[in-house]
Amino acid sequence: MNSVQPSSVAVALSGGVDSALAAALLKDAGWEVQGVHFLLSAPDHEPNARRRTVERIAAHLEIPLYVLDVRDVFEQRVIEPFLNGYLQGITPNPCVVCNPRVKFETLLRWAGEHGIAFGATGHYARVKPLGRGRWGLLRGRDRQKEQSYFLHRLGQSALARCLFPLGGMRKQETLEQAAGRHLPLGAAPESQEICFIPGKDYRAFVAARKGPEAMHSGNIVDMSGRKLGTHEGVFRYTIGQRRGLGLASKRPFYVVGLRPERNQVVVGRREDLFCAHAEARAFFWSSGIPGAGTFRAEAQVRYRHAPAPGTACVLDPDRVRFEFDEPQPAVTPGQALVCYDGDLVVGGGWIQ
Repeated sequence: MNSVQPSSVAVALSGGVDSALAAALLKDAGWEVQGVHFLLSAPDHEPNARRRTVERIAAHLEIPLYVLDVRDVFEQRVIEPFLNGYLQGITPNPCVVCNPRVKFETLLRWAGEHGIAFGATGHYARVKPLGRGRWGLLRGRDRQKEQSYFLHRLGQSALARCLFPLGGMRKQETLEQAAGRHLPLGAAPESQEICFIPGKDYRAFVAARKGPEAMHSGNIVDMSGRKLGTHEGVFRYTIGQRRGLGLASKRPFYVVGLRPERNQVVVGRREDLFCAHAEARAFFWSSGIPGAGTFRAEAQVRYRHAPAPGTACVLDPDRVRFEFDEPQPAVTPGQALVCYDGDLVVGGGWIQ
């Protein structure tokens, strides 16, 4: 957490163990804690289950609870771009959009309107002062759970007011402490990367929401353009996909490209998945634009991707080209490329 004296803090409570323990730790440390719960678009049974759990947590901790309905802005800023992204042949990452543009924006605005100095969540990340009034976002201590990748687009004004009580903890410690405090977590499901999709089947979700706009059959082709099969919609495929192609072959095929303008799915062999570089647009500099045109860093091209070393070239303030020391598999348009200097988030952008 930021090294500040306890004052007032609004804690986003999802109903899960992480946010519940974050609120408990802050209260124990002397903070005046206000619980905030967001009503988000989600499968039918989940919002009510989460809300009931959050109400039990707030009562157990003896903190006030406020419920904010953000379904409209969530639909506009997260779900619609998610649907349109798949139709455009990219694989969107809704959490990277939702955190800065819905959750943290709403939490910190509401806190400010109520005279509350800070906002807090149960994310596994850390914030530290960099000097000269600037703040840095760092990886959480638990490398298996840390979530700085999803938070890399938080700006300086947000980082200056954010507390992450679990940033220095491991998940197992969280579970043990929550159990020791008898937090009434109930059966509310753990937060998932795509929380708004019933059954976690994005293909059915896109088909149901976009209908005829999405359901256009086309050709599956190899890298030379030769037809190998047919598909029922480009949105059903993602880079690196192996299963569900319906192609008979002694060696497996993988999706290596999507061409929505031609309604084609391009397949190749595993070795064709590897890329020596990636270009990212709308690059967001978390800790300030570096003075040099190139710099060494490690890059992640998706949440579970092992950080890969290489050289970043700043093409302009909004565009970065990253040259990997070793080619990386399944570099996917629509996902975020996030650069790190050790544990410090340098910034990130959307892969082209």
